[in-house]
Amino acid sequence: MGDDDQNQRWSLDFMLDAHEDGRRYRVLNVIDDFSQECLAAVVDTSIDGAHVARELDRIAELRGYPCLVVSDNGAELTSNVMLKWQEDRKVDWHYIAPGKPMQNGLVESFNARMSEECLNEHLFPSLRHARHMIAARRAGYNHQRPHSSLDGLTPWEYHQRSREDQNLNRAN
Repeated sequence: MGDDDQNQRWSLDFMLDAHEDGRRYRVLNVIDDFSQECLAAVVDTSIDGAHVARELDRIAELRGYPCLVVSDNGAELTSNVMLKWQEDRKVDWHYIAPGKPMQNGLVESFNARMSEECLNEHLFPSLRHARHMIAARRAGYNHQRPHSSLDGLTPWEYHQRSREDQNLNRAN
């Protein structure tokens, strides 16, 4: 991998949950496959293609655009808005085969842990509370949880080490 390892491939997927009163909400998780960092965990009652595009642009303002995004082929991700987003930003997009979630295994694994450790543990009374708790869980995942697949580093540490290595390589 080269200078922009962390932007080679982003994976994204949706989760669905409900508040304690039964109202449903969605969570859009975006993962950088290189660092395994959760770049976003967007919580809202509805997340359409335009919302996904805005969130990806927001992430890219901080990180740059990915070379490739991998997702399922849900309606919000195959909408004209998303197709235009991909074309305008020159980002390749790969849709996994229907019924084959393990083709997007990193984000599926992240979703399973988020369900187990956060969503199944709490009944959120409001969208605001869900956003707060999911943001806290995302921060802990990125900054406090070492991963054996990342040489015992957290996703944030791995990302930072990669950036430092790239800067050293540029100076030589």
